[in-house]
Amino acid sequence: MSFISAGFFLILAITAFVYYLVPKKYQWIVLLIMSISFYTASQTKFLFYILFTGLSTYVAGVRIGLSVSKKRRKMWLLLALFSNFGILVALKYLNFFVENLNALLSVVPGSTSIHPFILLLPLGVSFYTFQSMSYVIDVYQKKYEYEKNLFKILLFTSFLPQLLQGPIGRYDRLAPQYFNGQKFDLKQVEYGVQRILWGLGKKMIIADRANAVVTSIFSRLDIYQGAYIVLGLLMYSVELYCDFSGGIDVVIGAAEVFGIKFDENFRQPYFSKDIGEFWRRWHITLGTWMKDYIFYPFSISKHMLTFGKWCRKKFGKNIGKVVPIAIANLLVFFVVGVWHGANWKYILYGIYNGVIIAASALLKPVYGKCRTALHINVKSKGWMGFQMLRTFILVNISWLFDICKDAGEAFYAFGLMFKNFNVQALFTGNLLKMGLNLRDYKVLGIGLLILLISSIMKERGINLRDFVADRPLPVRWALYFILVFATAPFGFVGAGSNFIYAQF
Repeated sequence: MSFISAGFFLILAITAFVYYLVPKKYQWIVLLIMSISFYTASQTKFLFYILFTGLSTYVAGVRIGLSVSKKRRKMWLLLALFSNFGILVALKYLNFFVENLNALLSVVPGSTSIHPFILLLPLGVSFYTFQSMSYVIDVYQKKYEYEKNLFKILLFTSFLPQLLQGPIGRYDRLAPQYFNGQKFDLKQVEYGVQRILWGLGKKMIIADRANAVVTSIFSRLDIYQGAYIVLGLLMYSVELYCDFSGGIDVVIGAAEVFGIKFDENFRQPYFSKDIGEFWRRWHITLGTWMKDYIFYPFSISKHMLTFGKWCRKKFGKNIGKVVPIAIANLLVFFVVGVWHGANWKYILYGIYNGVIIAASALLKPVYGKCRTALHINVKSKGWMGFQMLRTFILVNISWLFDICKDAGEAFYAFGLMFKNFNVQALFTGNLLKMGLNLRDYKVLGIGLLILLISSIMKERGINLRDFVADRPLPVRWALYFILVFATAPFGFVGAGSNFIYAQF
């Protein structure tokens, strides 16, 4: 079931009505019934997986919490990690391994190929696996006490809005909100509705229109090249951001209807001045998960500390400090690439980002000397604008690995950008043959302008939600109705009508 469907909003409205009727101590049960019922109705054959994750997370947490032996605690931690990530790897990557193994076997005379397995991905498996395992690791590290109630762990694993595409939450921040109960607050519900409408507007008015152009160009690389590839990339930047952040807006808004506040997942990422900053602003909860559970444990491990000391002796203090961090970043972004999908293009996507960040750290002293030699004012608006443009270009190049069907096509499309580049070719009438008419382009342009203005205001610290909420009640609801009735006629229903990240 999609966030765009009437069924989702009907379930949300009915559940919210019941949620605020029952006593606060029973409210979490209403949320659990909603979530499990939804999953059972839409993903019956995959119900086992999410129940297994919830049960194994609960058992591991209890056993780790009760065990006094460090060896036993570690055993239960590893058992939970290997079983849950093992299922994730099998479901998402088994056929990828088979495909590559068959490619190796094909050069061996007389070898036979292995038939791929018929595997389907359960809804939100990556999100609920990462979230649940963060709880097990935190309990192991004694960050907080283990949860004694199995059904509360099941709610943490399966809460409906979050289940579809994140954000990846942490138990210590969500548990009090889930289980302490919430008092009805009209302003909070308004905030939730407001955020949902904003997300739907970004998705249906902007992202789906951009998708039409992206699909038209990248499905016909035999005829489109030069400026069209650049246009397709720019449109994909628009589509991916508005689709993913729009979906997260709906998730956060839906949770706010119940008085629950999720962590933000985006913070104006296209205003970033380097790739590292971009990843601190884009899919923030995935980045912090990787930082807390992969980057820090790896970078401060005994072997890496020893390696760092060796580098300092051989190459100096700066290299000794930077190289272990650079290697940790490469590992993190390799995992990020693998997380995105079972395809070499995603692995290259992760390595691409990791190499840029690692190289930037290693060359930082060189960059500093160059700026000094060129008398560049690093605080000037011109320099900051240059950094944003440079980062935006690097990010757009990386999107090629996301758009194209494989790594080979991504490199081919990159080459096409420089072939017969002619901006005038965009104005020969072909733009009106890409599934959008002149009205669609006008709506898309207006939508992007509104999004840009709101993003600039947020970047400057202006809280748009508080500004709207401070208006008189009739004015507020008039704005909501305008947004609803703008999304309805101006929403674009096409091939991109489902959310991109719902596939994870």
